Amino acid sequence: MKNVIGSSSSTIGSSGRVSTDQDYHEDGDDQQISKMAISTFKAKEEEIERKKMQVRQKVELQLGRAEEETRRLAHIWEEFCVRKKMREWVESTFEMVGLTSEMELEVLEDPLKKEVAMVRKKIDMTNRDLKPLGQSCQKKEKEYKEALEAFNEKNKEKSHLVATLMELLTESERIRMKKLEELSKIIESMH
Repeated sequence: MKNVIGSSSSTIGSSGRVSTDQDYHEDGDDQQISKMAISTFKAKEEEIERKKMQVRQKVELQLGRAEEETRRLAHIWEEFCVRKKMREWVESTFEMVGLTSEMELEVLEDPLKKEVAMVRKKIDMTNRDLKPLGQSCQKKEKEYKEALEAFNEKNKEKSHLVATLMELLTESERIRMKKLEELSKIIESMH
């Protein structure tokens, strides 16, 4: 049974409760807000995952560079050791021959000395860059896990509240129907 009063309509449901369009609108709003909250959370979750992947890619790139620089440094170090042995051999030979001139020894100076120092400096810089990236990645993973746990907890709480609400509504409707039946019997007995 519908009554039109002004611009809003009302309906008397099976429970005997008068429901207005505003009630339906509020239920729709609640559902819309829940959907928006879930989609916002999912969007944030995807953003965290995307950022986590970006950080992970950066870390892997930095690790790749560090490994490449380490291999290069190892190669340079091997050359340095070979040259050092060669220099020691030349110095011992010069001593045997009697040549101890500093000029002659400078000719044997390691030509890769600057490059070795530069590579070591790059490795140190890369290691400094890797540390905060790793910490950031761990922090974001922790935040993601905490946000997911909070979401799941609130979702469980909402489910429990919805179940409680449904029980209360069912009980309320049952009691109202019982009262209506009693009123109906009283009215029938009066006629």
